[in-house]
Amino acid sequence: MSGLLARWRFAFTRRWFTYLTMAIAFAIACGFLSHWQFGRNAQTVAANSLLQQNYGMPAVSVSSLLPTKSYYSTSVEWRKALLVGRYLPSKQILVRDRSRDSNDGFDVLTPFRLTDGSIFIVDRGWVEVGTRISTSVPQYIPAPPGGLVRAIVHIRPSEQVIPGRSAPRGQIEEINPRTVAKMDGLTDVYVGTYGTLSSETPAPAQRPLRAPKPTIDNGPFLSYAIQWILFALMGFGGLAWALRAEYRLQNADDPLVREQAAARDRRAAARPPTDAQIEDAQIAAAAAATAAATAAAAPPDLAPDLETSRPQSR
Repeated sequence: MSGLLARWRFAFTRRWFTYLTMAIAFAIACGFLSHWQFGRNAQTVAANSLLQQNYGMPAVSVSSLLPTKSYYSTSVEWRKALLVGRYLPSKQILVRDRSRDSNDGFDVLTPFRLTDGSIFIVDRGWVEVGTRISTSVPQYIPAPPGGLVRAIVHIRPSEQVIPGRSAPRGQIEEINPRTVAKMDGLTDVYVGTYGTLSSETPAPAQRPLRAPKPTIDNGPFLSYAIQWILFALMGFGGLAWALRAEYRLQNADDPLVREQAAARDRRAAARPPTDAQIEDAQIAAAAAATAAATAAAAPPDLAPDLETSRPQSR
């Protein structure tokens, strides 16, 4: 028993304490990162569930979904709202830096005046950037239908304005109804939300490219969360390996440790060489052969022996 205890006796050094501290700190960091990824996965799953639930629901009046002009709730996101009124094409604004299938372009925002006099901002779709005249404006913008229009839109939240960004006249960087209202001098505007156009009656001959239904994808967050947990376990695996190496170093004279080292050497010698080892040996042999051939082909040293060729003094 005493011999067994002696073989497993460890000297608790600062190095071991450092190993343990590093492993614990690494595990804590991995735990925080894993928790963060689990949270992002939960948010994505909830957003996709909301999209599936709301996207196909029947359209209802916008006033029943949005009780106030500044109201927004995630429960109404992607719901279909029915708008009855007229477009205001003279107040139309472009949203720049909007891509579609890797092509640059603009979203077309057209204010819509409802029959009660209030205004709702409609994203009628996407148009490609111009190429013949200027790349800073679309080449062509289809006009909205005139007269009384019945439009169905999907409710979307107002985008946050990023300070410091600017755009040419008649364009904006973010779809923010409050910014649109300020630029166009509009009042009584729904500023908490806007709508992406689904359909309109009467249908125009041409219209901007309609926004597609978002792809339902939970993303890689769950797999990332599991990976961080595995990384934490690998950290403790590295701690065990370091402690084992330290034990072997401190007990190098122990008979059992020496026997284990000899057994490892025998197993290593019995294993066939790997492809890398074979390649290294071939390279070393070729280098040695080249060096030998170079030495054999070298001319003899014909330099005179200074001692023997020096004239003898009389």
